[in-house]
Amino acid sequence: MILTTTEEVPGCAVGEILGVVFGNTVRTKHLGKDVMAGLKSIVGGELQEYTDMLSDARTEAYNRMANAARDLGADAVVNIRFTTSQTMATAAELLAYGTAVRLVPKK
Repeated sequence: MILTTTEEVPGCAVGEILGVVFGNTVRTKHLGKDVMAGLKSIVGGELQEYTDMLSDARTEAYNRMANAARDLGADAVVNIRFTTSQTMATAAELLAYGTAVRLVPKK
């Protein structure tokens, strides 16, 4: 399956639009890691615990979106976007979405 942030796939045309597909996950850190990140914020620098959490969340949301597209019989997901939001003080949602399509070769 082709997954892209572009509107088109080189050499292909959209034969059928199957719809918007989504993948999301809500994540929070273990209390111990949250405390360590809080201490790190006093001195500054990257909060590696949160960087890792968001990276894992992005991968999970991406995979869920791709699986939703496969379930529809898509060849590709185009125009993929990511968004994140805080759902509570210690949790964040990461959402991946795009348009599931079937492709045909360009003539």
